[in-house]
Amino acid sequence: MAMLQVDGAGREIYYEHYSGDKTPVLLIHGWAMSCRVWDNVTRVLVEAGHEVIVFDQRGCGRSDKDFDDASIAAGVADVVKLVDTLKVQSVVLNGWSLGGAIAVAAADSLGERCKGLVLTCAATPRYEQSADFPHGVPEGGVAGTVDMFNQNPLVFLHQLAQGVCAKDPGEGVVDWMAGLFKESGPLVGASIAELGVVDQRDIMKSLSIPVLNIIGAKDGVADPEVGRYAQSIQKHGELVDFEDCGHAPFIEDFPRYQAELSRFLDNIN
Repeated sequence: MAMLQVDGAGREIYYEHYSGDKTPVLLIHGWAMSCRVWDNVTRVLVEAGHEVIVFDQRGCGRSDKDFDDASIAAGVADVVKLVDTLKVQSVVLNGWSLGGAIAVAAADSLGERCKGLVLTCAATPRYEQSADFPHGVPEGGVAGTVDMFNQNPLVFLHQLAQGVCAKDPGEGVVDWMAGLFKESGPLVGASIAELGVVDQRDIMKSLSIPVLNIIGAKDGVADPEVGRYAQSIQKHGELVDFEDCGHAPFIEDFPRYQAELSRFLDNIN
């Protein structure tokens, strides 16, 4: 297994690096998930000739579970270290859900090395409502989510797997997602807690790269209005609405997701 040490205590994250001649793409999974959720996307990107990087965030999948810091900022630092270590000169970032918040901040940190950004049902620029932001979950909703997770993680994660898709994807797919969720460690609640306060509006307004905002109109996890708002403040933002999908269009309507992603990547210089 390919492991990368990302803190001074010797703790490591798991990653995979696929070779290719076309634009490198780095895929960032959602909260408590693993890189396995991207397997179909990874396959078609590699088949199309793209260099692809996937990794398990701190506390998730095959990465170490006992990190002291599993914050969004730590996730951003891990993305930058992966890009540096693998000597990737330019990259497109694709972040799903909480991974979208990591992707936005990482794009800002990478500067000119980031050539494009895909936000898939992303929890950015804000996830929770505030006095000047009417979109997202009600104020205090994230804290309530963390409480429910801490009370009974296994039940919470299985229910989350059941709620990812707007239409029933079949028992096998739900069980598969639940299994991926349950590979996460006991401290991942600290990661999602940050979504109660994250505010990336200024960063998003400053980005000058192309951004593809993919939303699911029936998303019950990340308010699709957040994605619509995100596109409205971006200099070069594009919105694609999957009308019949929930929180995972790359699972619920993979052919269309593949087509939209490929079209976007083909236009990256």
